Amino acid sequence: MKLYDCTPAPNPRRVRIFLAEKGIVVPTIQVDLRADEQFSPAFRAINPECTVPVLELDDGMRISDVMAICVYFEASQPEPALMGVGAQDRAIVTAWQRRVERDGFFAVAEAFRNSTRAFKGRALPGADDYEQIPALVERGRARVAKFFAMLDAHLADSEFVAGKQYSIADITALVAVDFAGWIKLAIPEDFSHLRRWYGAASARPSAKA
Repeated sequence: MKLYDCTPAPNPRRVRIFLAEKGIVVPTIQVDLRADEQFSPAFRAINPECTVPVLELDDGMRISDVMAICVYFEASQPEPALMGVGAQDRAIVTAWQRRVERDGFFAVAEAFRNSTRAFKGRALPGADDYEQIPALVERGRARVAKFFAMLDAHLADSEFVAGKQYSIADITALVAVDFAGWIKLAIPEDFSHLRRWYGAASARPSAKA
C-alpha cells in the first residue's frame, strides 16, 4: 500500500491528518505539483484525473478521492471513529463535513485557482483545461468570509464542528482555514469561538502531518 502525496497541497494534507489521528502509517510517494509532475505520462497512468492524493492498495487498486480514501481507512480501522458512531452521529458528521468542504474549502479553492498566475488555463483541478474567471475571485473571498462567520456562531455552542467529538469535519475545516491563508484571509480577531476551536485543532499532533 502507498499514498501518492504532495506535502504542500491541502487535499493530501486532509488524508495525512486523518491517518495520523488513526495512528496509521502509509508509505508516501511525493508528486511535485509545482513541476506539473501530475501531468506526466507516468502519473497519468496512475491517475488519469491528474490529481493527488491517490491511495494504491496492495492488490494494485487505486482510490483517487479524499473522502473515499478516508472511508476506506475508517472501515478498515474504526477506532478512533472520525466519521461518527451510529446512524444519527454519522449523518451529522457527514452533513458538517460536506458543509465545511462546500462553503469553506471549495470557496478558498475558487478564489485561489482563479487568481493565481500558476493556474492560468487550469482554473479547475484535473486533466482538462479551464480558463480563469476573475469574477470568481471576489465571490470566493466573500464565501470564505461568510464561512468564518457561520463557523464562529456555530462553535459558540459546540466544542467541535460536528458536536462533542473531533471528526473529519474538523479536519476539513482546519485545512480550509489554513488554506485561506493562501489568499491572505485569516480568522477575524473578534471571532473568539472560531479562534478557540482553531487553537485546539492546530495543537493536535496530527495537524503537523
